[in-house]
Amino acid sequence: MKPYNGIWPVAPTAFNPDGTLDDDGNRRVMDCMIDQGVDGLCILANYSEQFLLSDAERETLTRLSLEHVAGRAPVIVTISHFATDIAVARAQQAKDMGADIVMMMAPYHGALLKGAPTQIFEQFARVGEVGIPIMLQDAPLSGVELDVPLLARMAREIEMLKLLKIESVGTAAKLRALLAAAGDHIDGPFDGEEGITLLADLDAGATGTMTSATIPDQIKPVVTHHLAGDRDKAREAYARVLPVINHENRQCGFRAAKETMLEGGVIKSAFCRHPIVPLPPEPRAALMELLRPLDPVALRWGK
Repeated sequence: MKPYNGIWPVAPTAFNPDGTLDDDGNRRVMDCMIDQGVDGLCILANYSEQFLLSDAERETLTRLSLEHVAGRAPVIVTISHFATDIAVARAQQAKDMGADIVMMMAPYHGALLKGAPTQIFEQFARVGEVGIPIMLQDAPLSGVELDVPLLARMAREIEMLKLLKIESVGTAAKLRALLAAAGDHIDGPFDGEEGITLLADLDAGATGTMTSATIPDQIKPVVTHHLAGDRDKAREAYARVLPVINHENRQCGFRAAKETMLEGGVIKSAFCRHPIVPLPPEPRAALMELLRPLDPVALRWGK
């Protein structure tokens, strides 16, 4: 089995109703995720609303999270930035604070400023010099095309690039091709997107998934059964959770985890910073209707 496996969800960022960081709420998020049985967790990701946080808030959340988790689970800190020097500085800060892994996307800014293959390779290589394992996030949000030859070369030649989180169109086919080209150099083939293609991705060789923090306790059996070689049980477990995954992915986005944790008493507010709009009542009600039969940890943790 690959060294990195299991379910490593993204932590939502808790805000007070006035939009300031809720330090106690963020600690409770960490505790809830650990009680969900996660194998690791990720902070400051897109599903953490990292694009709405100041640099000072990023530092505060990194320190708070790492100090509070205190080794109970491995922590990935997201460090993506278009500027290579800033990505390197963020990686060094995360390492100094005790992070286990850093996650980064290919350099991009808006729709048109994108790193070329050489620049992408060089940025990851520079971050690799910090000496902390890297997870590469291949996600549509960046708009950067990362083809299999480039990713395979990066996996082979950048020692600290240990994990690849593939979320692009055709994830299963891409994972299968990557593992055929550079499997010995990939210690953690992961998928994402809330696990909406999880079963196909596990069939293709994924050993881990990075979902949201909504129902990782319910999704984990899919991974566990599959890695144990019982695909029938994995398929049954996947069929059970797929309606929630689909609703979250298509109707709610990162707001699903916050609304679930609010309902379950984990956090006191599902506030999202402008220009993000609150989750409308109809998809929220549908989310709760789908969640309740599953009885997930997050829906009852604080009650």
